[in-house]
Amino acid sequence: MDLFDYLITAALVAVALVLAVGIYSLFRGGDFGRSWSNKLMRLRVVTQAVAVAVLMAAVWWRSQT
Repeated sequence: MDLFDYLITAALVAVALVLAVGIYSLFRGGDFGRSWSNKLMRLRVVTQAVAVAVLMAAVWWRSQT
């Protein structure tokens, strides 16, 4: 396994974790839901962008070797 295998796994776990906490905050409601659900869904979009960037970098790197 190379570095990209670990980075891809970490990025996917981060996306799944942020998504799970964001969905939890949506269904919990109350003050926690109002203050965190939108922030967490925005963070999910950022983590997804990072995950896609890592995947594309891995594809590019592996095509060069």
